[in-house]
Amino acid sequence: MTQHKITLLPGDGIGPEVTASVVSIIECSGVDVEWEKFFVGAEALARSGDPLPGEVIESILRNKVALKGPVTTPIGTGFSSINVRLRKTLDLYANLRPVKSMPNIITRFENVDIIVVRENTEDLYSGLEHEVVPGVVESLKIITEKASTRIARFAFEYARTHGRKRVTAIHKANIMKLSDGLFLQCFRNVSKEYPSIVADDKIVDNLCMQMVTDPTQFDILLLENLYGDIVSDLAAGLVGGLGVVGGANIGESGAVFEAVHGSAPDIAGQNKANPLAMLKSAVLMLHHLGEMGPAQRIDDAIMKVLDSGPEHRTRDIGGRGTTADFTTAMCETLRKGTRTSD
Repeated sequence: MTQHKITLLPGDGIGPEVTASVVSIIECSGVDVEWEKFFVGAEALARSGDPLPGEVIESILRNKVALKGPVTTPIGTGFSSINVRLRKTLDLYANLRPVKSMPNIITRFENVDIIVVRENTEDLYSGLEHEVVPGVVESLKIITEKASTRIARFAFEYARTHGRKRVTAIHKANIMKLSDGLFLQCFRNVSKEYPSIVADDKIVDNLCMQMVTDPTQFDILLLENLYGDIVSDLAAGLVGGLGVVGGANIGESGAVFEAVHGSAPDIAGQNKANPLAMLKSAVLMLHHLGEMGPAQRIDDAIMKVLDSGPEHRTRDIGGRGTTADFTTAMCETLRKGTRTSD
């Protein structure tokens, strides 16, 4: 059995609780992991003077993979987003957010199965803004051929390797003819390399209207950074919210898998937090590591546990269970499955 070295960033708020739950579940699945654990955020700032110490970056570059819990970002003052710094420092250009309906999570729609692929390095998130004169601020939207081509190819490769049939590029090229026009043209150029995959496009406002009308019509959505940030959260809302959706940030130098919800300090330490988003992120991580069997077993166990009764689901998804209840149910289900397969 291969042992994996993985950088572990528990985060703060509910981060350490949901991270501990997921570490236990991965162990129950039979994957052999050596964790390199580091603090980031406010605690790292207090310890070392930097909310994202250099040793964290070195560890991720060495191990090529990290699992990260939520980290509180101060609003208006304080240090900048750890997430943004990680993406920029490590050039994690592709943000991947699978959004799929699950049992006993009551939503307006059933059978949602959308993959959101978001360009992660440029657009308005480049942070190039300045005050022209008092009362007038200018922000620069950066779209490049290199980044647009790279993310388009990532989306089509994902479709090819995962048996998906369609990639839809999302844009506002009717208004931003140069920037979004370049993104769209790069998408169309790359699509020619994948003739077996349907390639189409939609204007972003039309997409949002159609997603809340019938999200089941979509397969893979490819978006620039800002549109992707908004639409990925909208998509999560279709299946139960950010507490049930995993996320990955992938680049050539490594990958960071993270729960995309907040740190929820108001319920920290109360055994109320839902580990599901963190666990779905870990499943993505196991796929990335080539651990297909354990990843599938965990996914199957999630479906069984969610279907088994409210005592194993946390309150945010209509249950009456705790973090520990969910973790115990997952491990018991995995052990039973392993004994059956043996």
